[in-house]
Amino acid sequence: MRIITGRFKGRRLAAPSGSAVRPTSDGLRETLFNVLGDRVSGARVLDAYAGTGAIGLEALSRGASQATFVERDRRVISVLQGNITTCGASEACAIIRDDFLVFAGRVTGRDHFDLVLLDPPYEATDLHAVLAAAAPLVAPAGQLVIEHSRRRVVPESIDALARTRLLVAGDSALAWYAHG
Repeated sequence: MRIITGRFKGRRLAAPSGSAVRPTSDGLRETLFNVLGDRVSGARVLDAYAGTGAIGLEALSRGASQATFVERDRRVISVLQGNITTCGASEACAIIRDDFLVFAGRVTGRDHFDLVLLDPPYEATDLHAVLAAAAPLVAPAGQLVIEHSRRRVVPESIDALARTRLLVAGDSALAWYAHG
């Protein structure tokens, strides 16, 4: 796994051993960021269920101004911290060790993100609960993207967000949401 383009292009990212983390493939990350395009430049990014941090680090590499990573597994956070160091991105990163749903419930109304990028476990998560928790975190002109199994159904809308795009690639799918 590597950073695809931008200022960290080609940097190799570590992944924890075992099956605790399912990193987003390079190809799917490239698709995600090709669709996001210029929206990444200067963005405040939330990478929830961060795992290796590949999504947030790719965003920083492509010009995002700041990335907040939410991950609950201490062992995975150690790998994430190493990947941030490998990219020399510590000054633009914050790591929150917490369950995403708990974190989202504690965030105040003024804490919004331009891009909320979610990659919850494919089978073990209530996607509606994840999306409902994430929706209030999206800035008025922001976007939310969730990666999920193509076999799972995501809603057409959640809170004030409407699904604007659904892209299927292999066993994975990406769903984009924005304020309607």
